Amino acid sequence: MLIAALALVSLHTFAPRCSAANVKIGVPENYDGIFPWYLAKLHSLPVNYSDLVVSGDDEGIFGVDAQFLYALKPLDREKQPSYSLQVSFRASMQRQSFTVEVCVNDKNDNVPTFIEESMRGSVQLGLLKGIPFMQVEAVDRDDRNTAHADLRFSLMEQTPRIPSSQMFFIDSITGEVSLTEEGASTLDPEMCGRYKLSVMVKDMAGKANAFFTTGIVTVEVTGNTWASPDPVRLQENLPGPYPIPISQVKWSGSQAEYSLEGEFPEMLFTISREGVIYLNAPLDRETQDQFQISIVVERPDGREIAKPVELRVMVGDTNDNRPTFPQAQYHTVVKELAARGTEILTVQAADNDDPKTDNVRIFYRLVGQIPESPRALFRVDRDSGVISVQADSMEGTAPQYTLTITAEDAKGLNSSCTVVVTVQDENNNPPVFSHHEYGPFHIPEDASVGTTVTAVLARDADVRGGDSWQVEYHLESGNEEEVFTLVPDKQTNEVSLVLSKVLDFERESEYILVLSAQNPVALVRGRYGPASTATVSIYVDDVNEGPILSQSHYEVTVREGEEPGRVIATIRGYDPDSHPIRYSLQGDTKKYFSIGKYSGELKTVQALDREENSTYTMEVIAVDGRNSSLSASTLVTVQILDVNDNSPVLVGDYSWKYLCTPRWEDQALVLASRDSDGPQHGGRLNFSLRSDATVRRNWKLTPINDTHTNLSLNIPHLAPEVYTVPFTISDSSSPPRSTFINLPVTVCPCNVRGNCKVAAKQLQGMPTIQSAVGILLGTFAVIGTILVVVFMRLSYQNPKRPSQTSQERVPLKMSI
Repeated sequence: MLIAALALVSLHTFAPRCSAANVKIGVPENYDGIFPWYLAKLHSLPVNYSDLVVSGDDEGIFGVDAQFLYALKPLDREKQPSYSLQVSFRASMQRQSFTVEVCVNDKNDNVPTFIEESMRGSVQLGLLKGIPFMQVEAVDRDDRNTAHADLRFSLMEQTPRIPSSQMFFIDSITGEVSLTEEGASTLDPEMCGRYKLSVMVKDMAGKANAFFTTGIVTVEVTGNTWASPDPVRLQENLPGPYPIPISQVKWSGSQAEYSLEGEFPEMLFTISREGVIYLNAPLDRETQDQFQISIVVERPDGREIAKPVELRVMVGDTNDNRPTFPQAQYHTVVKELAARGTEILTVQAADNDDPKTDNVRIFYRLVGQIPESPRALFRVDRDSGVISVQADSMEGTAPQYTLTITAEDAKGLNSSCTVVVTVQDENNNPPVFSHHEYGPFHIPEDASVGTTVTAVLARDADVRGGDSWQVEYHLESGNEEEVFTLVPDKQTNEVSLVLSKVLDFERESEYILVLSAQNPVALVRGRYGPASTATVSIYVDDVNEGPILSQSHYEVTVREGEEPGRVIATIRGYDPDSHPIRYSLQGDTKKYFSIGKYSGELKTVQALDREENSTYTMEVIAVDGRNSSLSASTLVTVQILDVNDNSPVLVGDYSWKYLCTPRWEDQALVLASRDSDGPQHGGRLNFSLRSDATVRRNWKLTPINDTHTNLSLNIPHLAPEVYTVPFTISDSSSPPRSTFINLPVTVCPCNVRGNCKVAAKQLQGMPTIQSAVGILLGTFAVIGTILVVVFMRLSYQNPKRPSQTSQERVPLKMSI
């Protein structure tokens, strides 16, 4: 009982718990312990019950003892995998029952076996690697849902081992046998027509402790009907009915499906399950003259069994295409003097039928001509399509003809085109003048350039508008200086003789021009004679002409301050009629200049000041001495060259400005200067302090640009006072001109905002109001005295000139 209890505890722990109504118990098969074998406690039984009955057990294996279900013998899962027991009992005066299911758990107690004792298969030549040709099958009586029945196959040995020891492969799970890559490429029934394969099957997924069984598989190597069929030749446009079978293939091995691949329209070719290939529509050789069809063989799962085979379909030609010209209309030219037989154009039609057959042989015919002619003018070669001249000459014919040419094949299929033939005029007539001499023509010497002298015409008998009719004119002689030019009119062939240069009677009073007329293309018959040349006589009439100046503009330079009366330029001119010329000035409003009436010499009347005006522009008028209405003019520009005659000056009022003490950083008085001279002398102005140790200790000058500088304290502190700062301003000339300046500068204490704080007591050195008024009155008195003295001296020097013009008054310059 102790051993049984231990077995019971083990089984009870192993068994799954079920609901109160149903109990499920799992037990192992082939139990070899002590019996009765207690399986599990039935918790659904009450403590007190009676009349217990177990049904569903025909063999009387199971029973119940004190609420425990037991078995009297071992269970075999392969014989019966489960038992459904109905347990009924009486309790509390009522009949009750519940179901107990006993599941027999599998043990690996069965060896796998092959289904067939003699396993045979056949492999077809041409089969691809990995494609199964047979399957080895085995069974295991153990539970298939467990590893006990999980079978694995392996290939143990191959006999014979030729041409390789690894010709075959077996899938370890499915048992499918296929060729290896080496086997697919070297399989040869003549070398070996039968192989024996030793195979093994193991359970437990092939583990080392698994049960196994071995067997022999016999593989026969067979030939195959899978090969490329013979090429097929089909005529285009077959009448049908469709589909038409054209070839057949056959895979001699296992079940196979076929499909077609290639460059052809969908459904043009199809293949049946039996491998019969059909044509489903008419073929057109001109669209495609042959087809290369790949035939694919596959297993039902879509895997290719063998390499595809090829079917070549060639399309035969029928005469179903008419010859056509590459263009509907052609244009060509024939010369009017072309000889009989001259080829003028070749027309070629094309036929899309097979060029290797007579279906493409083409014949040409001339079937129409517009306009018609009384004699045959053209012909076309029947075989080559060469169009040539049939007439002896094309002279006197229409300028253009339209020919209709047909191209026809042997079956009578045809098409046509038109050829437009233009009869080209040839230059067999030279142009001729109606007169041998033209003129004389009179033209005044002042005629403007572009004046037409005359127009002449040389007539040409060739066809109007063509190159043979066009006339080119040339002046052969008399126009060596190119005074005249020819202007042709291409529409009328008339030419105008036009003046291209100004005439001069005094130089040339008569022109005799030789004019020739020729065509732009060479003469093919005849030559140019005297009638193609004419003479044009032209007389130039004299006209009084105005003077001519040598320059339209004069540029003159004069240094300022030079003595008056110097000749600064000479205006030169001449009169074509040799008349004298008179010169005069216009625009010199201040009368600074004069010009010689007949010499044209331009002089200064008074000294010039560049600072007053640096440029003078005036006009010189040259007038014909006999006819004042004839004149010419030129502009004269006089540039005054600068000399260093002005000293630089200080510009601005600095009396209200100040500097703070103690010194404020970056505080300075900006001093400005100016020099009236030009940049050459007064471009850069230099400020320098007087050479005094105290001045240079207290003050500092810092240049800003060419005309401005900063004045600032050079020491941190300076006593509040009005200081006189002495410095010099010099220009950049050599030698320089300088101006000495004593500048009063106020230095005062400043508040935080930088404003000067003026104390109740005046700064030392600052003038009082009384002293300022006295200084001012004294200054006016001195100036007045000086003016009186100056005016008195002037009056004594010029006693006979009571008045002066504004131009002669010179402002008084004074330096203080």
